[in-house]
Amino acid sequence: MNGTSRTSRKNKSKVKQQNKNRSNGKQNSNHYNGQQNTNSSISKKQQAMLNAPVKLGDEVLVTIHGIGSSGEGVGRVEDFTVFVPFALPGETVKVSITMVKKTYATGRLLEIVTMAPNRIDASCDLYGFCGGCQLQHITYEGQLSLKTQKVKDVIERIGHQNPDLVKPTLGPKNPWAYRNKMQMPVGGTKGDIQMGFYAMGSHDIVQGTNCPIQSEGNNSIAQACYQIAKEFDIEPYDEHTGKGILRHVIGRIGQSGWMIILVTATEHLPHQEKWVEKLTERIPQVETIVHNVNGKRTNVILGPKNNILYGDGTITDHIKDLRFTLSPHSFFQVNPEQTTVLYDQALAYADLKGNETVIDAYCGTGTISLFLAHKAKHVIGIEIVEPAIINARENARRNGYDNTEFIVADAAVEMPKLYKAGVRPDVIVFDPIRAGCKEEVLTSAAGMEPKRIVYVSCNPATMARDIEILTHYGYELKEVQPVDMFPMTAHVEAVALLTRKEVTQ
Repeated sequence: MNGTSRTSRKNKSKVKQQNKNRSNGKQNSNHYNGQQNTNSSISKKQQAMLNAPVKLGDEVLVTIHGIGSSGEGVGRVEDFTVFVPFALPGETVKVSITMVKKTYATGRLLEIVTMAPNRIDASCDLYGFCGGCQLQHITYEGQLSLKTQKVKDVIERIGHQNPDLVKPTLGPKNPWAYRNKMQMPVGGTKGDIQMGFYAMGSHDIVQGTNCPIQSEGNNSIAQACYQIAKEFDIEPYDEHTGKGILRHVIGRIGQSGWMIILVTATEHLPHQEKWVEKLTERIPQVETIVHNVNGKRTNVILGPKNNILYGDGTITDHIKDLRFTLSPHSFFQVNPEQTTVLYDQALAYADLKGNETVIDAYCGTGTISLFLAHKAKHVIGIEIVEPAIINARENARRNGYDNTEFIVADAAVEMPKLYKAGVRPDVIVFDPIRAGCKEEVLTSAAGMEPKRIVYVSCNPATMARDIEILTHYGYELKEVQPVDMFPMTAHVEAVALLTRKEVTQ
Protein backbone atom coordinates (compact mmCIF):
# COMPACT_ATOMS: atom_id res chain seq x y z
CA MET A 1 0.00 0.00 0.00
CA ASN A 2 2.95 2.35 -0.75
CA GLY A 3 3.67 3.02 2.90
CA THR A 4 0.09 3.87 3.86
CA SER A 5 -0.65 0.83 6.03
CA ARG A 6 0.69 2.43 9.20
CA THR A 7 -2.02 3.35 11.71
CA SER A 8 -2.33 6.97 12.77
CA ARG A 9 -1.72 7.46 16.48
CA LYS A 10 -0.17 10.91 16.44
CA ASN A 11 -1.21 13.40 19.06
CA LYS A 12 -4.37 15.40 18.59
CA SER A 13 -2.51 18.71 18.32
CA LYS A 14 -1.42 17.72 14.79
CA VAL A 15 -5.06 17.61 13.70
CA LYS A 16 -5.58 21.09 15.09
CA GLN A 17 -2.47 22.46 13.36
CA GLN A 18 -3.30 20.88 9.99
CA ASN A 19 -6.81 22.22 9.99
CA LYS A 20 -5.81 25.82 10.64
CA ASN A 21 -4.66 26.01 7.03
CA ARG A 22 -7.27 23.83 5.36
CA SER A 23 -9.39 25.84 3.01
CA ASN A 24 -12.56 23.86 3.66
CA GLY A 25 -12.99 25.85 6.83
CA LYS A 26 -12.96 29.28 5.22
CA GLN A 27 -15.76 31.51 6.35
CA ASN A 28 -17.86 33.43 3.90
CA SER A 29 -19.09 36.80 5.09
CA ASN A 30 -22.34 36.20 3.23
CA HIS A 31 -23.19 33.16 5.35
CA TYR A 32 -25.86 33.85 7.95
CA ASN A 33 -24.14 33.82 11.34
CA GLY A 34 -27.06 33.00 13.59
CA GLN A 35 -27.34 36.47 15.15
CA GLN A 36 -30.74 38.03 15.74
CA ASN A 37 -32.17 39.78 12.70
CA THR A 38 -33.45 43.20 13.62
CA ASN A 39 -35.74 43.25 10.57
CA SER A 40 -39.27 42.40 11.69
CA SER A 41 -39.96 40.44 8.48
CA ILE A 42 -37.63 37.51 9.15
CA SER A 43 -37.79 34.77 6.52
CA LYS A 44 -38.63 31.14 7.21
CA LYS A 45 -35.10 30.20 6.14
CA GLN A 46 -33.56 32.67 8.60
CA GLN A 47 -35.92 31.47 11.33
CA ALA A 48 -34.87 27.87 10.70
CA MET A 49 -31.24 28.89 10.98
CA LEU A 50 -31.96 30.74 14.22
CA ASN A 51 -33.56 27.59 15.57
CA ALA A 52 -30.62 25.37 14.59
CA PRO A 53 -28.89 23.77 17.61
CA VAL A 54 -25.51 25.09 16.40
CA LYS A 55 -24.30 28.58 15.55
CA LEU A 56 -21.35 29.88 13.59
CA GLY A 57 -18.16 29.51 15.65
CA ASP A 58 -19.60 26.99 18.11
CA GLU A 59 -17.29 24.18 19.18
CA VAL A 60 -19.26 20.96 19.52
CA LEU A 61 -18.73 17.22 19.82
CA VAL A 62 -20.09 15.22 16.89
CA THR A 63 -20.33 11.45 16.49
CA ILE A 64 -19.79 10.50 12.84
CA HIS A 65 -22.17 7.85 11.52
CA GLY A 66 -21.75 8.06 7.74
CA ILE A 67 -19.89 9.46 4.79
CA GLY A 68 -21.08 12.23 2.46
CA SER A 69 -20.96 12.48 -1.32
CA SER A 70 -17.67 14.37 -1.20
CA GLY A 71 -16.02 12.05 1.32
CA GLU A 72 -16.79 14.17 4.38
CA GLY A 73 -17.96 12.64 7.64
CA VAL A 74 -21.65 13.00 8.47
CA GLY A 75 -22.90 13.35 12.02
CA ARG A 76 -25.69 14.97 14.01
CA VAL A 77 -26.12 17.45 16.82
CA GLU A 78 -29.60 17.16 18.33
CA ASP A 79 -30.82 15.51 15.11
CA PHE A 80 -29.31 18.34 13.02
CA THR A 81 -26.90 17.20 10.28
CA VAL A 82 -23.28 18.36 10.47
CA PHE A 83 -20.75 17.62 7.70
CA VAL A 84 -17.11 17.32 8.81
CA PRO A 85 -14.36 16.90 6.19
CA PHE A 86 -11.64 14.39 7.17
CA ALA A 87 -13.80 12.74 9.86
CA LEU A 88 -14.61 9.04 9.60
CA PRO A 89 -17.62 6.89 10.54
CA GLY A 90 -17.29 5.63 14.11
CA GLU A 91 -15.31 8.64 15.30
CA THR A 92 -16.28 11.24 17.87
CA VAL A 93 -14.74 14.57 16.92
CA LYS A 94 -14.53 18.10 18.23
CA VAL A 95 -15.67 20.52 15.54
CA SER A 96 -15.77 24.27 14.98
CA ILE A 97 -18.94 25.22 13.08
CA THR A 98 -17.99 27.14 9.92
CA MET A 99 -21.34 27.43 8.15
CA VAL A 100 -25.00 27.08 9.13
CA LYS A 101 -27.76 26.46 6.63
CA LYS A 102 -31.45 25.72 6.97
CA THR A 103 -31.09 21.95 7.24
CA TYR A 104 -27.39 21.34 7.90
CA ALA A 105 -24.11 22.80 9.05
CA THR A 106 -20.46 22.24 8.19
CA GLY A 107 -17.63 22.09 10.64
CA ARG A 108 -13.83 22.15 10.76
CA LEU A 109 -12.19 19.21 12.45
CA LEU A 110 -10.35 20.37 15.58
CA GLU A 111 -9.69 17.18 17.50
CA ILE A 112 -10.34 13.45 17.20
CA VAL A 113 -11.72 12.32 20.55
CA THR A 114 -12.43 8.72 19.51
CA MET A 115 -10.43 7.48 16.52
CA ALA A 116 -11.65 5.00 13.90
CA PRO A 117 -9.48 1.84 13.75
CA ASN A 118 -8.95 2.23 9.99
CA ARG A 119 -7.61 5.79 10.18
CA ILE A 120 -4.04 6.20 8.90
CA ASP A 121 -1.62 9.01 8.14
CA ALA A 122 -1.90 10.40 4.61
CA SER A 123 1.17 9.61 2.52
CA CYS A 124 1.06 12.89 0.56
CA ASP A 125 2.45 16.06 2.15
CA LEU A 126 -0.14 18.17 0.31
CA TYR A 127 -3.14 16.15 1.50
CA GLY A 128 -5.71 18.43 3.09
CA PHE A 129 -4.42 21.42 1.13
CA CYS A 130 -4.73 20.13 -2.44
CA GLY A 131 -8.33 19.31 -3.36
CA GLY A 132 -7.59 16.24 -5.46
CA CYS A 133 -7.98 13.52 -2.81
CA GLN A 134 -10.47 13.16 0.02
CA LEU A 135 -9.81 9.70 1.52
CA GLN A 136 -6.07 9.29 2.05
CA HIS A 137 -6.67 9.25 5.80
CA ILE A 138 -8.31 5.81 5.70
CA THR A 139 -6.89 2.41 4.74
CA TYR A 140 -7.65 1.35 1.18
CA GLU A 141 -9.73 -1.55 2.42
CA GLY A 142 -11.69 1.02 4.42
CA GLN A 143 -12.14 3.16 1.29
CA LEU A 144 -13.64 0.23 -0.61
CA SER A 145 -16.00 -0.48 2.27
CA LEU A 146 -17.11 3.17 2.42
CA LYS A 147 -17.72 3.25 -1.33
CA THR A 148 -19.78 0.06 -1.21
CA GLN A 149 -21.89 1.55 1.58
CA LYS A 150 -22.25 4.80 -0.35
CA VAL A 151 -23.78 2.91 -3.30
CA LYS A 152 -25.97 0.81 -1.00
CA ASP A 153 -27.30 3.96 0.66
CA VAL A 154 -28.41 5.64 -2.58
CA ILE A 155 -29.84 2.41 -4.01
CA GLU A 156 -32.03 2.08 -0.91
CA ARG A 157 -32.81 5.75 -0.17
CA ILE A 158 -33.21 7.10 -3.72
CA GLY A 159 -33.83 3.98 -5.79
CA HIS A 160 -36.07 2.27 -3.20
CA GLN A 161 -34.34 -1.01 -3.97
CA ASN A 162 -32.85 -3.77 -1.86
CA PRO A 163 -29.32 -2.64 -0.85
CA ASP A 164 -28.24 -6.29 -0.71
CA LEU A 165 -28.24 -6.21 -4.53
CA VAL A 166 -25.05 -4.12 -4.31
CA LYS A 167 -21.88 -6.20 -4.46
CA PRO A 168 -18.56 -5.25 -2.79
CA THR A 169 -16.61 -2.57 -4.68
CA LEU A 170 -13.92 -3.84 -7.06
CA GLY A 171 -10.60 -2.09 -6.52
CA PRO A 172 -7.22 -2.31 -8.26
CA LYS A 173 -4.22 -4.28 -7.05
CA ASN A 174 -2.36 -1.01 -6.49
CA PRO A 175 -4.42 2.10 -5.65
CA TRP A 176 -1.55 4.49 -6.41
CA ALA A 177 0.03 6.00 -9.55
CA TYR A 178 -2.99 5.14 -11.70
CA ARG A 179 -3.86 8.38 -13.50
CA ASN A 180 -2.70 8.47 -17.12
CA LYS A 181 -3.73 12.11 -17.57
CA MET A 182 -2.51 15.15 -15.64
CA GLN A 183 -3.80 18.74 -15.78
CA MET A 184 -1.89 21.29 -13.74
CA PRO A 185 -2.88 24.97 -13.50
CA VAL A 186 -0.21 27.65 -13.68
CA GLY A 187 -0.32 30.86 -11.68
CA GLY A 188 1.76 33.20 -9.55
CA THR A 189 3.62 36.12 -11.06
CA LYS A 190 6.42 36.64 -13.57
CA GLY A 191 9.58 35.65 -11.74
CA ASP A 192 7.60 33.63 -9.19
CA ILE A 193 5.65 31.13 -11.26
CA GLN A 194 3.49 28.60 -9.42
CA MET A 195 2.29 25.26 -10.76
CA GLY A 196 0.46 22.47 -9.03
CA PHE A 197 -3.03 21.75 -7.79
CA TYR A 198 -6.11 23.73 -6.89
CA ALA A 199 -6.74 24.07 -3.18
CA MET A 200 -9.97 22.60 -1.88
CA GLY A 201 -12.96 24.71 -2.83
CA SER A 202 -10.96 27.38 -4.62
CA HIS A 203 -8.72 28.20 -7.58
CA ASP A 204 -5.78 29.04 -5.31
CA ILE A 205 -2.78 27.03 -6.51
CA VAL A 206 -0.99 24.71 -4.10
CA GLN A 207 2.59 24.45 -5.37
CA GLY A 208 3.68 20.89 -6.15
CA THR A 209 4.73 18.77 -9.10
CA ASN A 210 4.59 15.33 -7.53
CA CYS A 211 1.28 13.53 -7.04
CA PRO A 212 1.10 9.95 -5.71
CA ILE A 213 -2.05 9.09 -7.68
CA GLN A 214 -0.50 10.28 -10.95
CA SER A 215 1.60 7.96 -13.08
CA GLU A 216 5.31 8.57 -12.64
CA GLY A 217 5.40 9.71 -16.26
CA ASN A 218 3.04 12.57 -15.57
CA ASN A 219 5.05 13.62 -12.54
CA SER A 220 8.15 13.70 -14.75
CA ILE A 221 6.31 15.87 -17.29
CA ALA A 222 5.11 18.26 -14.56
CA GLN A 223 8.56 18.66 -13.03
CA ALA A 224 10.26 19.25 -16.38
CA CYS A 225 7.67 21.81 -17.55
CA TYR A 226 7.84 23.68 -14.26
CA GLN A 227 11.62 23.92 -14.39
CA ILE A 228 11.65 25.02 -18.04
CA ALA A 229 8.95 27.65 -17.42
CA LYS A 230 11.14 29.07 -14.64
CA GLU A 231 14.27 28.97 -16.81
CA PHE A 232 12.50 30.94 -19.56
CA ASP A 233 10.83 33.25 -17.02
CA ILE A 234 7.45 32.60 -18.67
CA GLU A 235 4.67 34.92 -17.49
CA PRO A 236 1.91 32.86 -15.85
CA TYR A 237 -1.74 33.49 -16.66
CA ASP A 238 -3.79 35.45 -14.13
CA GLU A 239 -7.41 34.33 -14.28
CA HIS A 240 -8.52 37.43 -12.35
CA THR A 241 -7.08 39.92 -14.84
CA GLY A 242 -7.04 37.74 -17.95
CA LYS A 243 -3.40 38.69 -18.54
CA GLY A 244 -0.36 36.46 -18.85
CA ILE A 245 0.68 33.54 -21.04
CA LEU A 246 0.95 30.00 -19.63
CA ARG A 247 -2.36 28.65 -18.25
CA HIS A 248 -2.06 24.87 -17.90
CA VAL A 249 0.33 22.00 -18.45
CA ILE A 250 -1.24 18.69 -19.47
CA GLY A 251 0.39 15.29 -19.67
CA ARG A 252 -1.06 12.10 -21.20
CA ILE A 253 0.65 8.74 -20.86
CA GLY A 254 -0.10 6.29 -23.67
CA GLN A 255 1.31 2.91 -24.53
CA SER A 256 3.00 4.28 -27.65
CA GLY A 257 4.50 7.31 -25.90
CA TRP A 258 3.73 10.47 -23.95
CA MET A 259 1.91 13.67 -24.93
CA ILE A 260 2.60 17.14 -23.51
CA ILE A 261 0.13 20.00 -24.03
CA LEU A 262 1.09 23.56 -23.15
CA VAL A 263 -2.01 25.74 -22.86
CA THR A 264 -1.54 29.49 -23.31
CA ALA A 265 -3.83 32.49 -23.37
CA THR A 266 -1.78 33.91 -26.25
CA GLU A 267 -1.33 32.85 -29.87
CA HIS A 268 2.43 32.78 -29.35
CA LEU A 269 4.35 30.47 -27.01
CA PRO A 270 7.65 32.17 -26.14
CA HIS A 271 10.75 30.06 -26.86
CA GLN A 272 8.66 27.32 -28.46
CA GLU A 273 11.65 25.80 -30.29
CA LYS A 274 13.58 25.71 -27.02
CA TRP A 275 10.58 24.12 -25.27
CA VAL A 276 10.71 21.25 -27.76
CA GLU A 277 14.48 20.92 -27.50
CA LYS A 278 14.56 20.81 -23.72
CA LEU A 279 11.48 18.57 -23.29
CA THR A 280 12.61 15.94 -25.77
CA GLU A 281 16.10 16.03 -24.23
CA ARG A 282 14.87 15.60 -20.66
CA ILE A 283 11.95 13.23 -21.41
CA PRO A 284 12.84 10.81 -24.23
CA GLN A 285 9.44 9.08 -23.91
CA VAL A 286 7.68 12.15 -25.34
CA GLU A 287 5.99 11.28 -28.63
CA THR A 288 4.24 14.57 -29.32
CA ILE A 289 4.12 18.15 -27.99
CA VAL A 290 1.14 20.41 -28.66
CA HIS A 291 0.64 24.13 -28.05
CA ASN A 292 -3.05 24.75 -27.31
CA VAL A 293 -4.45 28.29 -27.46
CA ASN A 294 -7.26 29.26 -25.08
CA GLY A 295 -7.76 33.02 -25.05
CA LYS A 296 -11.17 32.98 -23.39
CA ARG A 297 -11.76 33.87 -19.76
CA THR A 298 -13.28 30.55 -18.84
CA ASN A 299 -12.79 27.55 -16.55
CA VAL A 300 -12.62 25.29 -19.60
CA ILE A 301 -9.01 24.15 -19.84
CA LEU A 302 -8.48 23.53 -23.56
CA GLY A 303 -9.16 26.02 -26.30
CA PRO A 304 -10.19 25.05 -29.85
CA LYS A 305 -6.82 25.71 -31.54
CA ASN A 306 -3.89 23.28 -31.48
CA ASN A 307 -0.41 24.00 -32.87
CA ILE A 308 1.62 20.81 -33.18
CA LEU A 309 5.20 21.50 -32.13
CA TYR A 310 6.56 17.94 -32.20
CA GLY A 311 5.28 14.61 -33.50
CA ASP A 312 1.86 14.32 -35.15
CA GLY A 313 -0.30 15.54 -32.26
CA THR A 314 -1.51 12.07 -31.22
CA ILE A 315 -0.55 9.09 -29.09
CA THR A 316 -1.94 5.56 -29.03
CA ASP A 317 -3.42 3.65 -26.11
CA HIS A 318 -5.23 0.34 -25.68
CA ILE A 319 -8.07 -1.16 -23.69
CA LYS A 320 -7.51 -4.91 -23.93
CA ASP A 321 -7.21 -5.61 -27.67
CA LEU A 322 -8.83 -2.33 -28.77
CA ARG A 323 -6.55 0.40 -30.07
CA PHE A 324 -7.38 4.11 -29.70
CA THR A 325 -5.62 7.12 -31.17
CA LEU A 326 -5.81 10.06 -28.76
CA SER A 327 -5.61 13.72 -29.72
CA PRO A 328 -5.51 16.62 -27.20
CA HIS A 329 -9.32 16.84 -27.11
CA SER A 330 -10.00 13.08 -27.03
CA PHE A 331 -11.80 11.69 -24.01
CA PHE A 332 -10.24 8.56 -22.57
CA GLN A 333 -10.60 6.93 -19.18
CA VAL A 334 -7.78 7.95 -16.83
CA ASN A 335 -7.43 4.56 -15.08
CA PRO A 336 -6.72 1.91 -17.73
CA GLU A 337 -6.68 -1.08 -15.36
CA GLN A 338 -10.03 -0.27 -13.78
CA THR A 339 -11.55 0.75 -17.12
CA THR A 340 -11.11 -2.85 -18.22
CA VAL A 341 -12.83 -4.03 -15.03
CA LEU A 342 -15.72 -1.60 -15.57
CA TYR A 343 -16.26 -2.49 -19.24
CA ASP A 344 -15.89 -6.23 -18.65
CA GLN A 345 -18.67 -5.96 -16.08
CA ALA A 346 -20.91 -4.08 -18.50
CA LEU A 347 -20.25 -6.71 -21.17
CA ALA A 348 -21.00 -9.53 -18.72
CA TYR A 349 -24.33 -7.93 -17.78
CA ALA A 350 -25.19 -7.46 -21.48
CA ASP A 351 -24.86 -11.27 -21.85
CA LEU A 352 -24.46 -11.13 -25.63
CA LYS A 353 -24.66 -14.32 -27.73
CA GLY A 354 -23.89 -12.87 -31.16
CA ASN A 355 -27.28 -12.09 -32.70
CA GLU A 356 -28.29 -9.05 -30.66
CA THR A 357 -28.92 -5.43 -31.59
CA VAL A 358 -27.57 -3.08 -28.92
CA ILE A 359 -28.10 0.65 -28.38
CA ASP A 360 -25.28 2.46 -26.57
CA ALA A 361 -26.79 5.76 -25.51
CA TYR A 362 -24.24 8.44 -24.50
CA CYS A 363 -21.57 6.46 -26.37
CA GLY A 364 -18.83 9.12 -26.31
CA THR A 365 -15.88 8.04 -28.43
CA GLY A 366 -17.26 4.52 -28.72
CA THR A 367 -15.15 2.67 -26.17
CA ILE A 368 -18.04 0.68 -24.67
CA SER A 369 -19.65 0.36 -28.12
CA LEU A 370 -16.60 -1.47 -29.44
CA PHE A 371 -16.52 -3.79 -26.43
CA LEU A 372 -20.15 -4.64 -27.26
CA ALA A 373 -19.51 -4.89 -31.01
CA HIS A 374 -17.07 -7.71 -30.35
CA LYS A 375 -20.02 -9.94 -29.40
CA ALA A 376 -23.14 -8.24 -30.80
CA LYS A 377 -24.62 -8.38 -34.29
CA HIS A 378 -25.20 -4.61 -34.52
CA VAL A 379 -24.41 -1.69 -32.20
CA ILE A 380 -26.00 1.76 -32.47
CA GLY A 381 -24.11 4.50 -30.61
CA ILE A 382 -25.71 7.86 -29.81
CA GLU A 383 -23.75 10.93 -28.67
CA ILE A 384 -24.54 14.66 -28.83
CA VAL A 385 -20.88 15.74 -29.17
CA GLU A 386 -19.97 15.56 -32.86
CA PRO A 387 -16.16 15.33 -32.45
CA ALA A 388 -16.70 12.34 -30.17
CA ILE A 389 -18.79 10.60 -32.84
CA ILE A 390 -16.09 11.34 -35.43
CA ASN A 391 -13.59 9.68 -33.08
CA ALA A 392 -15.99 6.76 -32.50
CA ARG A 393 -16.28 6.10 -36.24
CA GLU A 394 -12.49 6.30 -36.61
CA ASN A 395 -12.01 3.94 -33.67
CA ALA A 396 -14.46 1.44 -35.17
CA ARG A 397 -12.70 1.57 -38.53
CA ARG A 398 -9.26 1.31 -36.95
CA ASN A 399 -10.25 -1.77 -34.96
CA GLY A 400 -12.03 -3.43 -37.88
CA TYR A 401 -15.65 -3.24 -36.67
CA ASP A 402 -18.18 -2.73 -39.47
CA ASN A 403 -21.18 -3.72 -37.34
CA THR A 404 -21.42 -0.32 -35.65
CA GLU A 405 -23.49 2.78 -36.42
CA PHE A 406 -22.82 6.11 -34.70
CA ILE A 407 -25.38 8.92 -34.63
CA VAL A 408 -24.76 12.55 -33.65
CA ALA A 409 -27.84 13.42 -31.59
CA ASP A 410 -29.24 14.15 -28.16
CA ALA A 411 -30.28 10.76 -26.77
CA ALA A 412 -33.43 12.40 -25.40
CA VAL A 413 -34.40 13.27 -29.00
CA GLU A 414 -32.98 10.28 -30.88
CA MET A 415 -34.30 7.52 -28.61
CA PRO A 416 -37.96 8.49 -29.19
CA LYS A 417 -37.22 8.66 -32.95
CA LEU A 418 -35.75 5.17 -32.97
CA TYR A 419 -38.70 3.91 -30.95
CA LYS A 420 -41.19 5.39 -33.43
CA ALA A 421 -39.15 3.95 -36.31
CA GLY A 422 -39.66 0.49 -34.87
CA VAL A 423 -36.16 -0.16 -33.55
CA ARG A 424 -36.34 -2.84 -30.86
CA PRO A 425 -32.90 -3.59 -29.42
CA ASP A 426 -32.20 -6.65 -27.30
CA VAL A 427 -29.96 -4.65 -24.94
CA ILE A 428 -29.64 -0.94 -24.12
CA VAL A 429 -26.55 0.45 -22.42
CA PHE A 430 -26.55 3.80 -20.64
CA ASP A 431 -23.35 5.65 -19.71
CA PRO A 432 -24.58 9.20 -19.07
CA ILE A 433 -22.93 12.26 -17.56
CA ARG A 434 -23.23 12.86 -13.80
CA ALA A 435 -26.74 14.30 -14.21
CA GLY A 436 -27.99 10.89 -15.36
CA CYS A 437 -30.56 10.19 -18.06
CA LYS A 438 -33.37 12.46 -19.13
CA GLU A 439 -36.77 10.89 -18.53
CA GLU A 440 -37.54 10.87 -22.29
CA VAL A 441 -34.57 8.54 -22.72
CA LEU A 442 -35.77 6.21 -19.99
CA THR A 443 -39.37 6.07 -21.19
CA SER A 444 -38.29 5.49 -24.81
CA ALA A 445 -35.90 2.77 -23.71
CA ALA A 446 -38.60 1.03 -21.71
CA GLY A 447 -40.99 1.32 -24.66
CA MET A 448 -38.49 -0.53 -26.85
CA GLU A 449 -38.76 -3.45 -24.39
CA PRO A 450 -35.13 -4.64 -24.43
CA LYS A 451 -34.50 -7.79 -22.44
CA ARG A 452 -31.73 -6.12 -20.49
CA ILE A 453 -30.68 -2.58 -19.59
CA VAL A 454 -27.09 -2.07 -18.48
CA TYR A 455 -26.49 1.21 -16.65
CA VAL A 456 -22.89 2.44 -16.30
CA SER A 457 -22.70 5.38 -13.92
CA CYS A 458 -20.17 7.91 -12.63
CA ASN A 459 -22.80 9.14 -10.15
CA PRO A 460 -24.63 6.35 -8.29
CA ALA A 461 -27.18 8.81 -6.87
CA THR A 462 -28.60 9.75 -10.28
CA MET A 463 -28.33 6.12 -11.37
CA ALA A 464 -30.48 5.14 -8.39
CA ARG A 465 -33.03 7.78 -9.34
CA ASP A 466 -33.19 6.44 -12.91
CA ILE A 467 -33.44 2.84 -11.71
CA GLU A 468 -36.46 3.80 -9.62
CA ILE A 469 -38.09 5.29 -12.74
CA LEU A 470 -37.35 2.20 -14.82
CA THR A 471 -38.95 -0.08 -12.23
CA HIS A 472 -42.26 1.67 -12.94
CA TYR A 473 -41.92 0.69 -16.60
CA GLY A 474 -41.62 -3.05 -16.09
CA TYR A 475 -37.92 -3.44 -15.19
CA GLU A 476 -36.38 -5.14 -12.19
CA LEU A 477 -32.99 -4.39 -10.67
CA LYS A 478 -30.94 -7.58 -10.55
CA GLU A 479 -27.50 -6.46 -9.39
CA VAL A 480 -25.19 -3.46 -8.90
CA GLN A 481 -21.41 -3.70 -9.11
CA PRO A 482 -19.44 -0.68 -7.82
CA VAL A 483 -15.99 -0.17 -9.36
CA ASP A 484 -13.33 2.07 -7.84
CA MET A 485 -11.93 4.03 -10.76
CA PHE A 486 -10.44 6.78 -8.55
CA PRO A 487 -8.76 5.47 -5.36
CA MET A 488 -8.03 8.04 -2.65
CA THR A 489 -10.98 10.15 -3.82
CA ALA A 490 -14.65 10.08 -2.83
CA HIS A 491 -15.76 9.07 -6.34
CA VAL A 492 -17.11 5.64 -7.16
CA GLU A 493 -18.57 4.29 -10.39
CA ALA A 494 -21.06 1.47 -10.72
CA VAL A 495 -22.66 -0.86 -13.25
CA ALA A 496 -26.26 -2.00 -12.79
CA LEU A 497 -28.24 -4.73 -14.54
CA LEU A 498 -32.01 -4.43 -15.03
CA THR A 499 -34.19 -7.01 -16.79
CA ARG A 500 -37.77 -6.99 -17.99
CA LYS A 501 -40.02 -8.66 -15.44
CA GLU A 502 -41.67 -10.85 -18.09
CA VAL A 503 -38.26 -12.12 -19.13
CA THR A 504 -37.28 -12.72 -15.52
CA GLN A 505 -40.45 -14.68 -14.92
